[in-house]
Amino acid sequence: MAVDKKLLEILCCPVSKAPVRSLNRGELTRLNQRIETGGVTQANGETVNEALSEGLITENGERIYPVEDGIPVMLEERSIAASLLEQE
Repeated sequence: MAVDKKLLEILCCPVSKAPVRSLNRGELTRLNQRIETGGVTQANGETVNEALSEGLITENGERIYPVEDGIPVMLEERSIAASLLEQE
């Protein structure tokens, strides 16, 4: 279930206040590949064990927020460093 476009227009990162957008298919695939190998942690240090079906990334490219059952989880401690998308 995709996040409502009107909701996306008003959501922003609670830390940087940067707007967010949905992860594209390629970004989501790369992130889930990293999750599968155990290489992804949340800001609170917990390892992400389950693949994301959807996520939001800040437009400044700093953080990724999971979307669970169509609901964005906009909590700093649950965010994932977007730099993981760039790492090999």
